[in-house]
Amino acid sequence: MDKKTLTLSRDCKVAGVCSGLAEYFGFDPTLVRVAYALLTLLSAAFPGVLLYIICWIVMPRPNTP
Repeated sequence: MDKKTLTLSRDCKVAGVCSGLAEYFGFDPTLVRVAYALLTLLSAAFPGVLLYIICWIVMPRPNTP
């Protein structure tokens, strides 16, 4: 049984948070980035930026093959 884990992605633009979320849930990374940017801008930016930084710190780095 293949266990999925949420990790930062190697396909990253800033830190790999959005790409990691996209890989985990099976979405296109570009769509996740655009959705996250829109949600961040529509929520007065600060909560979105803070959440991104927290995810960057908490999410583990991917295992090297």
